[in-house]
Amino acid sequence: MGRMKLEHALHAARALVLADLAAGEVAQADIVSLVEDAIAHRRWWVEQWPEGVAYVAGLVAQDVQDALLERYGRWPLCPVCTQGGDLHALDVEPELGPDPHWVCGKTAVAVAPVGSLGTTL
Repeated sequence: MGRMKLEHALHAARALVLADLAAGEVAQADIVSLVEDAIAHRRWWVEQWPEGVAYVAGLVAQDVQDALLERYGRWPLCPVCTQGGDLHALDVEPELGPDPHWVCGKTAVAVAPVGSLGTTL
């Protein structure tokens, strides 16, 4: 795989996840650092498995979501299930595939493509 293709995929993934963080108003410096950590990890991952370049955006989103859960709590919260106080995070689907979307795991509603939460939050 060409270096330019790898860097383009990583920059695109970074931009998409940062857009979603900004939409949820959680793009503080320490959280942006989590994105950079995920990008560094996925750079190594794609260098080992070049065919996985199409999956980078979804994987970075999941990595950041996991890191946020460990440090801060659930993100992004589901805007579909707002009644009853049952707060839960959206899932990235497919877990390993191109064209990742944020999906409500309870209702199977596709909320937005990764990078487009600003249109729904």
